Amino acid sequence: MRHARRPLQGIALYSAILSQLVGSILIGIFTGMWIDKTYGTTPIFLIICLLLGLMSGVLALITTIRKYNSGD
Repeated sequence: MRHARRPLQGIALYSAILSQLVGSILIGIFTGMWIDKTYGTTPIFLIICLLLGLMSGVLALITTIRKYNSGD
């Protein structure tokens, strides 16, 4: 039988997911903007880094959820 989780653990999970997702996307956006400004390649690296940030955010989200469900 599965133990009931406390409400604060759910809040912690949601805040971890939100911060990982938003943080990785923002890092991707600002990195892409900086590279584009440095080399003058306006939307190319912004799009590439945005997609890389989104992928890393989703992977971090999956890892966090798996860790939460395993009970660690």
